[in-house]
Amino acid sequence: MKLIESLKWRYATKRFDDTRRVSAEDLQTLMEATNLSASSFGLQPYRVLVIEDAAVKEQLREASYNQPQLTESSHVFVFAAKRDLTPEYIDSYVDRIAEVRGVARENLDGYAEYMKGSVAGKDLDSVRSWNQRQAYIGLGTLLAAAAELGIDTCPMEGFDVAAYDRILGLEEQGLTATVIAPVGYRSPEDATQDHEKVRFSLDEMFTTV
Repeated sequence: MKLIESLKWRYATKRFDDTRRVSAEDLQTLMEATNLSASSFGLQPYRVLVIEDAAVKEQLREASYNQPQLTESSHVFVFAAKRDLTPEYIDSYVDRIAEVRGVARENLDGYAEYMKGSVAGKDLDSVRSWNQRQAYIGLGTLLAAAAELGIDTCPMEGFDVAAYDRILGLEEQGLTATVIAPVGYRSPEDATQDHEKVRFSLDEMFTTV
């Protein structure tokens, strides 16, 4: 199965070939795949910044403990979770449902109120944590899609969140940096590409009940 072979091929790339760039077509595919990720209620309570500007990447590298992936990669995907989930945001999503599915907006009022009630029952920290977990689902889709295209990635949490929020102006947008993924093509100098992938066996990992 090609998917399994692609997932076996991928690894967390430590050094990228800084002479190679992901094509506009493949970049579009990565964005479309990520946008099609699952999320609770379909709310997509996060946004993704795709960083290609060299100067911005250099700033992000400094905020990422000088890890080379930030500047050697072709692009950096920054998953930024919403700091809150407002009734207005939920209404905008329900408006989108009505538009896409050709449903009268008033027929969706009950669904909108149900979602608002679910959010209202949580404190702000819980809502933000929930939003961040949705972003990680998007990250997983990005990693799989990139592997299918033969594009390398490196999911990373090792960065200064406050610095990212400042550099990218995320707080003003009601967002906070959650996880990042530089994308591009592995460098021949990255010795970790030859390491055998280590995973627990299926019997250890899964239980059928």
